[in-house]
Amino acid sequence: MALSGVYEFLAQDRVIFGKAAAEAVVETADKLGKRRLFIVASKTLSRKTDVIARIRAALGDRCVGLFDDCVEHVPRSSVLRLTEAVKGVAPDLVVTVGGGTPVDTVKVMLVCLAEGIADEGGFDAARIRVNPDGTKVVPPVKDPPFRQIIVPTTLSGAEFSNLGGATDPARKVKDLYTGRFIGGQVVILDPVATLHTPEGLWLSTGIRAVDHAVETICSRSPQPFTDATCLHALGMLARSLRANKTDPADLEGRLESQLGVWLATTGLGRVEWGASHGIGHQLGAVAGVPHGHCSCVMLPSVLRYNKAVNAGRQRSVAQALGRADLEAADAVHELVKDLGQPRSLQAVGVRRDHFDAIAKGAMQNMMVRTNPRPITNEKQVHEILDLAW
Repeated sequence: MALSGVYEFLAQDRVIFGKAAAEAVVETADKLGKRRLFIVASKTLSRKTDVIARIRAALGDRCVGLFDDCVEHVPRSSVLRLTEAVKGVAPDLVVTVGGGTPVDTVKVMLVCLAEGIADEGGFDAARIRVNPDGTKVVPPVKDPPFRQIIVPTTLSGAEFSNLGGATDPARKVKDLYTGRFIGGQVVILDPVATLHTPEGLWLSTGIRAVDHAVETICSRSPQPFTDATCLHALGMLARSLRANKTDPADLEGRLESQLGVWLATTGLGRVEWGASHGIGHQLGAVAGVPHGHCSCVMLPSVLRYNKAVNAGRQRSVAQALGRADLEAADAVHELVKDLGQPRSLQAVGVRRDHFDAIAKGAMQNMMVRTNPRPITNEKQVHEILDLAW
């Protein structure tokens, strides 16, 4: 047969959208019969806004604790701190509120609980590894003792996958972890809860969502289902992100962006992605570049590098972004520019003396090794970094 494949749906029960987060959290706890809820959130949301306070008040004595010490790029040590905090109160559900950092911290924490990981060395047995020939090793992970539900406040899309990342500071590599039940059992999309998100973070993670959609469409193993969702997502995101930039208080525009992310992430962890995500992981691990900015600066260059092998699919991307007259790389670049986001490695603080470490780490990343145009050595990673410089 000309077309064959497998698509695995997430272990995700519901997506609730357009409802106040506190109300939806209580509704979900009631539906699931949960009595001991533990909240994980970003410091800013917890300490400088009323978002977490509203959820805690709505839960009342069912809230058994709060952890708001999540660290960007999710170093292993921060995951272990959360693991110990959770062990001390024995919750039956985690409520995660924030962007990719708290969501990934909880995902990897659930791996730690499932596998009994108690120190930084214990992570190595559970991380996804890449063999020298490019094949990947995905260790089986036991079911964690409880699930998480997620109220996202950025557009990174971490709430729609069972793939989490944590950084090994010794190797300066961001490793990936997966497990059937580490992702969000329920996702709650409340645009009001996102109003505190800084504009730059909101818009740059919007480009991260664009990256999710583009690398799904341009995958070396595309699927009709994800083509449909991701092409539609690109139109929603191109329109709504520009509207968000013009009027950040427009709740309908913000919700459209959130719904666009939902569609854009149907390939996350289920369709092979490429070097924009894979190299981006190492920009964070080596140079501290935020996830959204990684996509802003890498996606156009990776599209240019890959055009020789997927030009037809790239034309579909440009058309979906409303710019059939441009190359896909230029259409993405234009959107990044319109949103006022950085467009080069230099603009996000990456130095040329970072390139060797980025390239070395990238060759250990499964997404680099599944790039549509094969990447088999560090020299090719340097070539892409030069394009993005």
